[in-house]
Amino acid sequence: MIKVYKNGVYLIDNKLVDENDVNINKEQAKTKTIAYNILSNHNTSGDNKNLKIKFDALASHDITYVGIIQTARASGMEKFPLPYVLTNCHNSLCAVGGTINEDDHFFGLSAAKKYGGIYVPPHIGVIHQYMREKMAGCGKMILGSDSHTRYGALGTMAIGEGGGELVKQLLESTYDIKYPEVIAVYLDNEAGINIGPQDISLAIIKEVYKSGFVKNKVMEFVGPGIKTMDTDFRNGVDVMTTETTCLTSIWETDDDTKEYLTNHLRGDEYKELKAEDGAYYDGAVYVDLSTIKPMIAMPFHPSNVYEIDYVNNHLEEVLNDIEESARKITNNPKIKIDLKEKIIDGKLQVQQGIIAGCAGGNYSNIMAASYILKDANCGNDEFNLSVYPSSQAVLMDITKKEALIPLYSAGAIIKTAFCGPCFGAGDTPANDSLSIRHTTRNFPSREGSKPGDDQLSFVALMDAKSIAATAKNGGFLTACTNELDGFILPKYNYDESAYNARVYDGNNMPIITTDLRFGPNIKDWPKMEALSNNILLKVCAKIMDEVTTTDELIPSGETSSYRSNPLKLAEFTLSRRDPKYVGRSKEVFALENKRLSNENVTELENIYKKISLISNVDVKDIQIGSMIYAKRPGDGSAREQAASCQKVIGGLANICLEYATKRYRSNVINWGMLPFQLENLPNFDIGDYIFVPNIREALDNDYKDIKAYVLKDEIEEIKLFIDDINDNEREIIKSGSLINYNNRK
Repeated sequence: MIKVYKNGVYLIDNKLVDENDVNINKEQAKTKTIAYNILSNHNTSGDNKNLKIKFDALASHDITYVGIIQTARASGMEKFPLPYVLTNCHNSLCAVGGTINEDDHFFGLSAAKKYGGIYVPPHIGVIHQYMREKMAGCGKMILGSDSHTRYGALGTMAIGEGGGELVKQLLESTYDIKYPEVIAVYLDNEAGINIGPQDISLAIIKEVYKSGFVKNKVMEFVGPGIKTMDTDFRNGVDVMTTETTCLTSIWETDDDTKEYLTNHLRGDEYKELKAEDGAYYDGAVYVDLSTIKPMIAMPFHPSNVYEIDYVNNHLEEVLNDIEESARKITNNPKIKIDLKEKIIDGKLQVQQGIIAGCAGGNYSNIMAASYILKDANCGNDEFNLSVYPSSQAVLMDITKKEALIPLYSAGAIIKTAFCGPCFGAGDTPANDSLSIRHTTRNFPSREGSKPGDDQLSFVALMDAKSIAATAKNGGFLTACTNELDGFILPKYNYDESAYNARVYDGNNMPIITTDLRFGPNIKDWPKMEALSNNILLKVCAKIMDEVTTTDELIPSGETSSYRSNPLKLAEFTLSRRDPKYVGRSKEVFALENKRLSNENVTELENIYKKISLISNVDVKDIQIGSMIYAKRPGDGSAREQAASCQKVIGGLANICLEYATKRYRSNVINWGMLPFQLENLPNFDIGDYIFVPNIREALDNDYKDIKAYVLKDEIEEIKLFIDDINDNEREIIKSGSLINYNNRK
């Protein structure tokens, strides 16, 4: 049972109490949470309602760190002022573009030497496992340029953001947010031995995602159920909190946390974190762990959650719903969509299983899978199973414990630490096939299929235990219900010798004077102009889906190899959602470049005539840019390229009902685009122009009420608004980008 408390609650004698049932000073009680104390200790503003956070460490992987370092370098950075970990776990295998992946890695190593960073080579550890093993500690805050930056189970409040926010830390600026609401996640009782961390995560996501209950809030895990989980298990639950759209997470710590840190040779990083009695929370999620069943998130979102038994008992109904969703998403009649053909004798045949990454590749998950598959056989038909331990350290210990032998014998393939299956750079399934994965996401085509090329495959999320049970059953979807009876998890013995041998730790040694090593694909950011006082937006994409993911805004997978080349990567913007967008935006950008060259933009004569009916502004002073409309853009990845790719080909604004995540909205702002919102559904279409006069003045004054005009046959006035922005964000937008803002300073 999971129950959501929408009222505020107090934690009294380790029990949840409705705020209406007691008379306690709420404001004082808010200071008793774990979150309050950690945030206060990292706040530099002196005002706990308006936070200016400085973090203890940063983390990036090889999709994001080149752009971040290039931005910071262009803004005057001379060294990394805090520990900065550069991992190489995303572009490790993808071979698009010849040498460019390894060129990025050499750039990262040279940057670690030049600026004093920590460089983790490919296949040694995925970003979040390395941070758990080497960097996270009780009471810390870590900022990462990956949305799954979550180390709450180790007492660290970690936040995933776009690269611009890391640049601010590298320039010794701050992360500025209003004090967030804090939601208690109260874990009670104990989950069964056959239940894994993904089962618990998916059950919580199902209850809170669609309502937005924890959106941009802190999830603080409390309650007696915590002690029934070891810390490795807690890590598996914690990393999936990203899929609730929360801001960050934090857990109570205890002796098991201390044992984990001590085992990882960092016992001095432990301190007990516990909410004080009477702590106030803005809401709560009560989770009775004993009621959790084996779960599955069916395509195309981690919140599309069912009990596995329900799916098996209602196969026609569930698969029909997924097929209908697939047809709406792809809108391509050439694509074969027939999941129901995978029903054989009343059972669902799966084609692929993956246990990988920061969620699935943990020690306890693989050990459980190994136990289940002892003396088993995955079969020699379509189904195949791949297992990716999350770090070399994990791989070493499961090797020493001979846990790989049952996996190999069953026919599983063991691979190195790599995030690729999670975002489409490895193990892309066959067309019209179904993959079950203990990874973090199953967004449309994130696994690597290309609807534009008439391809579509399907991904469902499950726990490693049920994936192993399915593999044991020859690939027929199976819930883990009694496979682990009698299983006792052996103690994990951490061995950091691979890190000692291969990781370059420039944070703890003198900085080496060296030049950055540039490959031919690594390019500087193009010049970006400041915001004019009057702007003309052309609608170049209009997406009416309820949510638009960052994977749709800029596809993951093999395109990630081009992440170090802003203009080349921008060619893929919206390519899987609206392939004509790039051409439309570049046409608008050409008009703006014509204006900047003092040429007459004759193509817009009729538009300018309509503007003259509204304003007497000189048309040469009207900045021209492209615009995307989406209802709720930005769910998913923190990658800043979802915004920067729009910007470098002429993007000037987004308009939406609301932003799906803070991190995408921050990316829009940091790339100098206007984060407009519109209360009602749009009355404009692709190809329409929208004139927004006096926008700089509006940013400095009433940005909640911005007049704009849709220039159709009949001019229609609309009201745009921008949610709260701080002084720095206003100046970044007016400057045209974070780079411009920093250079101007």
